[in-house]
Amino acid sequence: TPFNTELLTQKQRAGNQALAVMNQHLASHTFFVSERYSIADIALYAYTHVAGEGGFELSQYPAVVAWLQRVREQPRHITIDHWSAATPS
Repeated sequence: TPFNTELLTQKQRAGNQALAVMNQHLASHTFFVSERYSIADIALYAYTHVAGEGGFELSQYPAVVAWLQRVREQPRHITIDHWSAATPS
């Protein structure tokens, strides 16, 4: 519907603005707080690592892409499908 199309456009605009802010920060920082991996990175990673599935073009945000890789490289990182892969159907 026209309402849904406008709402989607607004959400995509807000998401791209958030990614731009993240990218700007990460262009000169390794992580979000005190140059070390923290709960802030874990919280932001949750949605950001699947943003491409929502239609966001992460290649426009190279510092975010590099940060996503740094988070994946952290000890004891668990992928989003870890539990579903570990549990028989």
